[in-house]
Amino acid sequence: MTAGVRVAVEIDAGTVRRGDQLMIGGQAFVVEDMTSMTHGAKRLIFTTGETFTLRRTTVLWAARCVDPRRSGGRGANWSRSRTS
Repeated sequence: MTAGVRVAVEIDAGTVRRGDQLMIGGQAFVVEDMTSMTHGAKRLIFTTGETFTLRRTTVLWAARCVDPRRSGGRGANWSRSRTS
């Protein structure tokens, strides 16, 4: 089991990660692997064996597991900006 909490993040071909959970057509898919393609696109390979080509300009929402205790996380940046 992965430690941390799931948060919603906006992703594109440059920010997608292994383990991200995407909703496509009302069905959840978990990214298992990916391959870089021409023009900044990425071919995502899901745990189901299905593939999806994410173009450079396509923006999706994903659920990503993050550990809030790690330094440099969202919480650390937010609190620093609020105290200055």
